[in-house]
Amino acid sequence: MFSKTNKSERIDSEQREQYEYARRRIKQKKRLMRHFIIFLVGSVFLIILNPVLGYGNEFFIKDWFVWAILIWAFLFLIHAFNVFIMNKFMGKEWEDRQLEKLKAQQADRMSQLQKQVDKEVQLPSNSDLKKNQDPNLLPPDVE
Repeated sequence: MFSKTNKSERIDSEQREQYEYARRRIKQKKRLMRHFIIFLVGSVFLIILNPVLGYGNEFFIKDWFVWAILIWAFLFLIHAFNVFIMNKFMGKEWEDRQLEKLKAQQADRMSQLQKQVDKEVQLPSNSDLKKNQDPNLLPPDVE
């Protein structure tokens, strides 16, 4: 109100959408990096736990930590595949195409339902009303 600069510029919807998309992508990549760091720390912990401390030798298979790390690495690769590969195929453009397709299907279904309603419930037209009116009847007095 009293400031010299006018901050009335608003971000239009397309820019806002691009901003939200960028935020989601950054969040995905941040989670992937967090997963990678936890994977490294967890792998080192498992390596220290079994061979160095000897934990799990009596009730697990020998070198069980290798299998645990391999399974975890496989899950990490799936996560990375989802972030970097699947997002390109099913990214923003794919979402927009799917949205447009669903909106077109909905509009088509609405027009079919409207046609069905119009066919089932046929209202008399003005010409039909005039033909069926009794000419001796006068319209009510308007005061």
